[in-house]
Amino acid sequence: MTRHIRRAAAFCALLLAALLVNAARVQVVRSEAYDGNPANRRAAIARYAQPRGDILVGGVPVTGSRDTGEQLRYERTYLDGPLYAPVTGFASQVYGTTFLEHSGDGVLSGSDPLLASFPLWDDVTRGRPAGGDVVTTLNPRAQRAAFEGLDGRKGAVAAVEPSTGRVLALVSSPSYDPAALSGNDARTERAWARLNGDPDRPMLNRAVRQTYPPGSTFKVVTAAAALDAGVITDLDAATDSPAPYRLPGTRTRLTNEGDGCEDAPLRDAFEWSCNTVFAKLGVDTGLAPMTRTAQAFGFNDLDVRIPFAVAPSTFDTSLDRAQLALSSIGQYNTRATPLQMAMVSAAVADGGQVRTPYLVERTTRRGGATVSTAGSRPSRQAMLPSTARRLRELMTDVVREGTGVNAAIPGAIVGGKTGTAQHGLGNAGIPYAWFVSWAQDVRDMEPRVAVAVVVEDGSARRGDITGGGMAAPIARAVMEAVLD
Repeated sequence: MTRHIRRAAAFCALLLAALLVNAARVQVVRSEAYDGNPANRRAAIARYAQPRGDILVGGVPVTGSRDTGEQLRYERTYLDGPLYAPVTGFASQVYGTTFLEHSGDGVLSGSDPLLASFPLWDDVTRGRPAGGDVVTTLNPRAQRAAFEGLDGRKGAVAAVEPSTGRVLALVSSPSYDPAALSGNDARTERAWARLNGDPDRPMLNRAVRQTYPPGSTFKVVTAAAALDAGVITDLDAATDSPAPYRLPGTRTRLTNEGDGCEDAPLRDAFEWSCNTVFAKLGVDTGLAPMTRTAQAFGFNDLDVRIPFAVAPSTFDTSLDRAQLALSSIGQYNTRATPLQMAMVSAAVADGGQVRTPYLVERTTRRGGATVSTAGSRPSRQAMLPSTARRLRELMTDVVREGTGVNAAIPGAIVGGKTGTAQHGLGNAGIPYAWFVSWAQDVRDMEPRVAVAVVVEDGSARRGDITGGGMAAPIARAVMEAVLD
């Protein structure tokens, strides 16, 4: 009898050991496979079981969470969704996350280990801290001024603080309401299909994910390269620039929109945006110095993040002299995001320093305690300080009496550069209107804002499209919002 009891006990012990081994296999060896199985909804249920943290602009949340009472309990909401969509992105229960909702997901969802007061206890209980908040650098007045200035037209605005790199405004138009994608029902699927099928691409963040030929706004870079290289030493000396200018090695003749550009001094050529002068200036400066300066401003940088990725702006490094001439006036293969051109303007305003742009000031716990801050940001010298001073002088002339007079602000010092960029096969596309600028109050010691605006308005007549006429008033409104 005793022998049978021992055998039964041994068999039970063997079964128990088998259960423990299988439990270890499931929970340790196979845990990742089960967690990643689409049929396992536990992770999704846990993710949406509590309110998501908020994204703050000017200290005010522009996001929220709504209790749906369903299995995926909390759904994302947005205040002024279209206004801030290029910054927040969306947080969808079906389609995932984008932009700050994606890059800040660890903090917002509560999964970031830095949020846990007792990490070991949370690991044992599988608890999740309350979602934290992401505090942005945006100026809400500047953001709204940019959005209202575009008024639904296709285009984008980027504004930064020159001395720090803080992003003050980031607007893309047309926009959309990210709340339409928050849920998991049929309406969400219809909204997703509608937005992706819209030919105007409202979910495209044109401020950081779309590159454009920068046109004459790139002449700021060309002027910086020529001044640094000593090709130009006197802003008021004649430049020996024929008009029209025959592109080297070709029969193609480059012309200007107006008269008076032949042999024009750099000051006049910059003020009235003479293509012939700057095309020849780029060739005279040479490919290596032009490339070096463009890259110092941020062109060809593949790693710009604010914290989400920014499309690289490009300056071709393998050019013949004719291609270099066109690239020097912001055409050919030269491409730039609005954020990149805001950085160019900011470098002029900040003594030649290019500050790394950033959008997140800090992250906090739900109660407000700081989790992380932006910290010190790297910078680089794009041009000599003396060159930056001369470019500020040139840009001020453009606004005071040149093509950028529509950006003038009473009681402020404003510098700017207009641009009208050709594109399409044979340059047949409706031109893009550009304006880059910086501004400071007359009482300020340094400029407080740098702006880039691009408008791709297909409804306007070709002859009516100018950076000074279409883009400069938008830049002025943004600058006024910051200065006020």
